[in-house]
Amino acid sequence: MPQNFPLVVLCGMALASVRSEMLLDHLFASLARGKGLWVVTANLDFLRRFVKDPAARRIYADADVRVADGMPLVWASHLQGTPLPERVAGSSLVRPLCQRAAEGGWRVYLLGGEAGAARAAADKLVAEFPTLQIAGLSSPWFSARPTDAEVEQVAATLSEARPDLVLVALGSPKQELVIHKLHKRLPNVCWMGVGISLSFIAGHRRRAPPLMQKLGLEWMHRLVQEPKRLFRRYVLEDLPFAAVLFRRAMADRLDGARADRQR
Repeated sequence: MPQNFPLVVLCGMALASVRSEMLLDHLFASLARGKGLWVVTANLDFLRRFVKDPAARRIYADADVRVADGMPLVWASHLQGTPLPERVAGSSLVRPLCQRAAEGGWRVYLLGGEAGAARAAADKLVAEFPTLQIAGLSSPWFSARPTDAEVEQVAATLSEARPDLVLVALGSPKQELVIHKLHKRLPNVCWMGVGISLSFIAGHRRRAPPLMQKLGLEWMHRLVQEPKRLFRRYVLEDLPFAAVLFRRAMADRLDGARADRQR
């Protein structure tokens, strides 16, 4: 994690206390120095895995920057007394990131996405930012636990395409597992998992209205769209964990207040 970013720790995960513009400034400054990095946009589901799964914890800890992509994390940071300045949503970063890439001549690769989504998203992004260079796009199949052979084939494709930034739209945790295997093989590339974002840009899926995003209800909008796939994750796993997160945040705030009084 960059030393110039203040950190907020929630349930053991260190998150950069940054705004979206600051994050993009850092990302492109890193590219200009010839150094890649891996950005994780962590939501409640990421944090739950981080707490409960040691393997996931090691993977997320390996990222260069972790930011809070989820209003529950922002709310918990305020409850803890260490407020994050804003939600830094991966889906909201794709367009400004591509705009800056177009202005700076950086090459973007789109990896993953639903059938046809990467191509449609690329077409729309280039129409919006005509100087944007799409280094390539592909939607390879990966196992639930991506194998070295699967990743090696993609690594060869990326090496030939020579991207500066790779947006990985495989859904979590698969996209993090793939990036974890790839980013050290291609150390000059910047990586970010973007989940379903390419389908949003392509117009194949509707993103929640801005008010729902602000109120932390984007998950409900997604649940209505994909109830069978998301019910267990959102309702049976993430909602109970949100209660755990808020209790821990409040406990950490009280512990900090007691420590201050004893000084």
